[in-house]
Amino acid sequence: MKLSTLSLSWATLALLCSCAVGPNYQTATIETPAHFTEDGSPWKEATPQDNLAKGPWWEMYADTQLNELEQLATDNNQTLKAAIARVDQARALSRVAKSEFFPALSLDPSGSTFRDSANRPLPPPAPQQSYYANDIVAPLDLSYELDIWGRVRRASEAATADFQVSAADFETIRLTLHAEVAQTYFSLRAVDAELSILQSTVGLRERSLELIQDRFQGGASSDLEVAQAENALATTQADLADVTRQRETFEHALAVLVGKPPGVFQLASASLSGLPPEIPVGTPADLLERRPDVAQAERAMAAANARIGVAKAAFFPAIRLTGSAGFESVNFGTLFDWPSRMWAVGPSISLPIFEGGRNKANYSRAEAAYVESVADYRQQVLVAFQEVEDSLSGLKTLSQQATAQEKAVSSAQRAYDIANSRYKEGSISFLDVVDVQRTLLQNQRQAVQTLGQRYVTSVLLVKALGGGWQDSSIKEFYPTAKN
Repeated sequence: MKLSTLSLSWATLALLCSCAVGPNYQTATIETPAHFTEDGSPWKEATPQDNLAKGPWWEMYADTQLNELEQLATDNNQTLKAAIARVDQARALSRVAKSEFFPALSLDPSGSTFRDSANRPLPPPAPQQSYYANDIVAPLDLSYELDIWGRVRRASEAATADFQVSAADFETIRLTLHAEVAQTYFSLRAVDAELSILQSTVGLRERSLELIQDRFQGGASSDLEVAQAENALATTQADLADVTRQRETFEHALAVLVGKPPGVFQLASASLSGLPPEIPVGTPADLLERRPDVAQAERAMAAANARIGVAKAAFFPAIRLTGSAGFESVNFGTLFDWPSRMWAVGPSISLPIFEGGRNKANYSRAEAAYVESVADYRQQVLVAFQEVEDSLSGLKTLSQQATAQEKAVSSAQRAYDIANSRYKEGSISFLDVVDVQRTLLQNQRQAVQTLGQRYVTSVLLVKALGGGWQDSSIKEFYPTAKN
């Protein structure tokens, strides 16, 4: 039997008997509560997978302007594009790792002309003379590592898990981006509502100042009342300028999120109204499938587990099968003649004998990295539970606050109407009217701020729930970058 046949048979037998060293991956266990503490909230429903919007979850707010902004962010946000590029890198590295399952075959032609020394040592009675020759070689070289200990398989597992980590990281960034767009948008709309109230109040106080100045000219009011009216107007104008600055800040933030220069991006004013939609919650166990950052931590744990096998395989001999076949001649004219053929094949073994403790240290590091990844995964799950609980609690409290605030606005409006009427009758001073009007303004502003907080908190709840994303899509993840 020829050597090539023997080598091939031996390699096939080795592959059939091969195994992968290192632990097989198992997901770390974690204590999961049966339900959320705030399960009595009106935002809780039983079947979130059936009700929570998949993909463009922001459409549940039924706001055309928000939908347009979210699409702009998807198309133009630079952080998102960078995340897509990282996914492409991780995908490429995964393919690099998988390439080691196959033999490496290369064509390595070379040619040389050489002269041997006439004074080189020769056995007697060989004459001392120089020697000229050409050597032209056109070989196909083959190299293949027999994955007996599973080093290549574990490395491929790690690279695949790294790719999935990158894919989950992209989903996390995308979810965070869309949530930031929605939060900033609703915050801006709440500020628009404040601006509307302040502008109306400024107009009202301007008219009050004109009236008091007229009364003062007629001797019906004092200069103290004029000063009080001027102070009330200036204070409201200062508040208006401050809230206008806040709006500009939110508008600039939105511009960056959607990939536009702040100087050219503008959003028309529109006051926030209505109530945010109800968000289905489900059970805590759903978060393990609905949050991409949890999936990211779990895949990082799988990658760390696979690298334990890679580190352990370094303790065992590496066996490679190498071969070369082609043509060799002294000139091009006879290079591809049948007598010019040549070949060589044979295995090589590299057995680590002394590494100065390097392999043991690498193995210990891989085990420690896995322990770290398990802790990170469990911590991420706990953070996910906390964020949902915080959002549910916030929504419930804000709902109660909004109810009380509506009563406060109604009472303040009635008090202002009474005070204004009594001032016209001359039974109270203008300072009393200013105080009541200030209370009304504060309550009106607080009411729209609370409404804005309810919208923002509902977005935080959607984000905490994963935005409808499902981890079953992680293995088929192939994002497409837009130019």
